[in-house]
Amino acid sequence: MEKLARKQVQQLTPYLSARRIGGTGDIWLNANESPYSNEYSPALNELNRYPECQPEELITAYASYAGVSADQVIATRGADEGIELLIRAYCEPGEDAILYCPPTYGMYAISAETIGVERKTVPLTDDWQLDLAAIRQSLDSVKVIFVCSPNNPTGNLVDQQDIKTLLEMTQNKAIVVIDEAYIDFSPESSVSELIRSYPNLAILRTLSKAFALAGLRCGFTLANQEIIGVLMKVIAPYPIPKPVAEIASEALSEAGRARTKRQVLDLNANKAYLQAGLSILDGVTVFDGWGNFLLVKFPAGDAVFKAAWNEGIILRNSPVEDCIRISVGSREECERTLSFLRSYLES
Repeated sequence: MEKLARKQVQQLTPYLSARRIGGTGDIWLNANESPYSNEYSPALNELNRYPECQPEELITAYASYAGVSADQVIATRGADEGIELLIRAYCEPGEDAILYCPPTYGMYAISAETIGVERKTVPLTDDWQLDLAAIRQSLDSVKVIFVCSPNNPTGNLVDQQDIKTLLEMTQNKAIVVIDEAYIDFSPESSVSELIRSYPNLAILRTLSKAFALAGLRCGFTLANQEIIGVLMKVIAPYPIPKPVAEIASEALSEAGRARTKRQVLDLNANKAYLQAGLSILDGVTVFDGWGNFLLVKFPAGDAVFKAAWNEGIILRNSPVEDCIRISVGSREECERTLSFLRSYLES
């Protein structure tokens, strides 16, 4: 049966999500999840009927939260579906390409590869910013460009003027997708206001991180009405289950947003605590991060990762040499992780 699959799929190495990698322990700081488990009360009635494709209450609520109009929002099964929709809608397999800038989120490449779309890469500069000159030289056949800000796994913000320059150099040529999965931890850095000025801009959002709803699988793509209309042509008939829409709408209510804001403040405080504690350890470099995680460089990073794993502290290996990505958890989780790393490095 495997030989009947498309050649691209036969050769594909799947994305290794945190859950696929596994592990055993009681401290899980490997998936950039929130440590908060909030309670919701969905009605769970009329499940015999199909849901709306784009539930009006949900779309209106997120548009209000994001500061855009309702016709500039499409809800998806996590931001990952938004990635796939944009590639499927705008890239001809075997003809067009996507471009992304590693080190960055791995699903841009996986989604393109499964569809048979070429992947082009232009690595970030040494300070993890866009190499605009190299991008300009690589735009032949490129239809979609992915930029993650705050970037995963590095945690840094991409310079907004560089994003504007990229949008200008690609007008009428390519869609520029800014992945803002972590923007709720630094909302002042969003580029959502640029949607009015740049018709080739799309923005990915999610409720998985700051809203503590990773298990809900609810994301959004923000863009002008024309892009949204194109995506509506290729989206599944019923992408948002009724319970998902009800819980997400409750999370986006005034009370839900207030709770999320408080939790974000707590997580940012925990991040500062973790960063300060790690920074004083010999040989350790902690990079500034604007999401709910930190990228940390250790002497012999692989050995540190394995030692923590064996101790039941599950972190995330990074493609950046000797670096580990550490999600920001509860204060207790941060304290226990810091205590272990201090003890390990000093032994």
